[in-house]
Amino acid sequence: MRRPLDVLRGYPAHRGTLASLLESRSSVDASRSFLRFERETLSYGEFTLRAERLARGLLARGIASGDRVGVMSANSANTVLLFFALARIGAVMVPVNPDFGAREAGYILQHANVCAVAASKAALATARESVHPVAPPPWTFVLDEAIAHLERSDRDLPPEPSRDATCLILYTSGTTGFPKGVMHSQRSFVLAGEGFVARLWLQPEDCLLCVLPLFHINALFYSLAGALAAGARLALAPKFSAGAFWRTVAETGATQVNIIAAIGNILARRPRSEFDPSHRLRVVYGAPVSPELERVFREEFRVCDVLEGYGMTEIPGAANNAFDGERRANSLGKAAVHPDPEVKFAELRVVGEDGATLPDGQVGEIQVRTPILMQGYYRDPDQTAAAIEDGWFRTGDLAWRDADGYFYFVARKKDLIRRRGENISGAEIDRVVGEHPAVLLCAAIAVPSDLGEDEILVAIVRKPGAEVSAQEIAVWCRERLAAIKVPRYVAFADSLPLTATQRVQKFLLRGDATLLARAVDLLA
Repeated sequence: MRRPLDVLRGYPAHRGTLASLLESRSSVDASRSFLRFERETLSYGEFTLRAERLARGLLARGIASGDRVGVMSANSANTVLLFFALARIGAVMVPVNPDFGAREAGYILQHANVCAVAASKAALATARESVHPVAPPPWTFVLDEAIAHLERSDRDLPPEPSRDATCLILYTSGTTGFPKGVMHSQRSFVLAGEGFVARLWLQPEDCLLCVLPLFHINALFYSLAGALAAGARLALAPKFSAGAFWRTVAETGATQVNIIAAIGNILARRPRSEFDPSHRLRVVYGAPVSPELERVFREEFRVCDVLEGYGMTEIPGAANNAFDGERRANSLGKAAVHPDPEVKFAELRVVGEDGATLPDGQVGEIQVRTPILMQGYYRDPDQTAAAIEDGWFRTGDLAWRDADGYFYFVARKKDLIRRRGENISGAEIDRVVGEHPAVLLCAAIAVPSDLGEDEILVAIVRKPGAEVSAQEIAVWCRERLAAIKVPRYVAFADSLPLTATQRVQKFLLRGDATLLARAVDLLA
C-alpha cells in the first residue's frame, strides 16, 4: 500500500477549494469512476463537466456567491452535484433531514435565510410549507426534475471562490433546544478529506461505500471528501438498509464503509444468511466500537481493520486510532494527523473547571484545536464565543488521557442524546412535550439502548386533575418531531427533582435506576 502522503503527491497541487481538488484528481485520468449511485456511474471527467454546467444554470437562475440553498432530499448523485455546483460559485448548501416536519425544517431554512430549496418529490410539500412565511418566498423545486434543465445554461462562470469561502451550514441541536448552524469553509472540507486518507490509508483503488445521510458531517467530510482526496470511488446508497447491506457491499466492490454504533449492532444481530463472503471490505470506521462488535466484524464478517475515532460537526475528525499503529480498546485514539507532517493538524487537551490542563489520568472536558474547526455558528456570535476561546473548541464531553496520548470518553456534559448517530437536544423534546395541555413538568434524558448509544426517556408530571397516557404523548410527539426524536419510554411521576431556580436536575433522573423500570416502553 502507498503511504498517505504518497497518495496525495500522486496528483497535481490544488488551491484548497472543492473545484481545484476535483480538477486535480480529474486531470490524472478523467475516465476513472468517481461516483456511483444506484445504476449510474459518473467518471471524474463527467462529474466535473456536469457540476460546472449545473453551476452555470444556478447562476442563470439568480443564485449568487454567498447565497444559501437548502436541500431536503435523501442521498442521490444530484445532491452531490448540487453541492459542488454551489461551491463553484461561492454559494452555500444547507442540508436538512428530509424526514423533518415543517416546524423543524422551517426553523432551519428560515434561520439560514435560504433563497432556494431543492427537495425530493416526497419532501417538496414540506419544504414549501417550511418557507411559506418568508416574503418573498424562496424558490422551491424538485432537484431530480430541475437538474437537466439547469445544466443547459451557457452562463459564464465567475472566478473561483476563496478556499475560505463558506460552503456548508450544517445544523446541529444545541443545549438550548434550538439547532445551531455550523459553518464550514471549502478549505475545511478539503483538509478533512486529506485527513481521512491518513486515518484509513485510503488508496486510489479503494471504493468507499456511503450509507449515512448527506445531511451529516460523516457522509460529507469523511466518505465524500475522503474518496475525492484519495482519487478513489464513492458508492452512494440512498440510505442504510440492513437486509441489503452485504449485497450492496459485494455488488459495489466496496473496500471501506463508515458506520455508527447502531448500524454495527444491527448488522451483528442480522441472520448470517444475508452475509456475502465474496465482499472486498477491508476497513470499517465508526464510533463507538465495542470489543465485541470489533470481534464480530473481524472474525465473522472477515473485515481486516475496524477503527474508532472521535469528532463532532464543529470539529470533524479530531482523533482516531491509527491505521498503522497501536489501537487501544475503548479508546478514541490520539489526535488526528494530516498525511503531510508539515501541516499542523488536530490538538487535544483535557481541562478542568478552571480551564487549566489536567494531568494524565484525570477526567475533564476535551478541548480541540484544529484547522478543520468550524468558522462559527451562523447568526449566533454569542454561542460561537461561548464555544471557542483562543482557537480551542469546548466539546462539552468528559474524557481522560493516558500517558501515551490516547483519549478515553467518559460522558457528555451537554444535554444531548445520541440516538442512531443523531445528536438530539433533550431541551427540544422538553419544549414540545411541555406544550401538551396535560403536562405540568417534563424532562427528556438518555437511557441505554440495546443497539448502542442512547434511547430517549421522558419523565412527566401531569397537571392536577389532567389525564394523559404514554401513547397520547407519543402521538403528540410524532405530530411535532422527526421520528428519531420521539421518545421510546414515558415515565409518569408525582414530582421531579428541581434546582433552586426550578430547573429539572436531570443528572438525578439519570441516576434513578427505578425510572426506566417503571416507564412505559412504547415499542413493547
